[in-house]
Amino acid sequence: MHKPMTDAQQSSREDAEAEEPATDHLDDVEDGCGCTEIWEHLSENRDDAAADD
Repeated sequence: MHKPMTDAQQSSREDAEAEEPATDHLDDVEDGCGCTEIWEHLSENRDDAAADD
């Protein structure tokens, strides 16, 4: 039988979910790529954002 979570456990779980870092900026990066590919992707996005300003 599964025991219900206490209020403290529920709050802790919600806090953990709220603290997950945003990863939207990596949506266009392929799964399994390496550090270089990620760096290039972030660099290109930064250059594009600077050009828009």
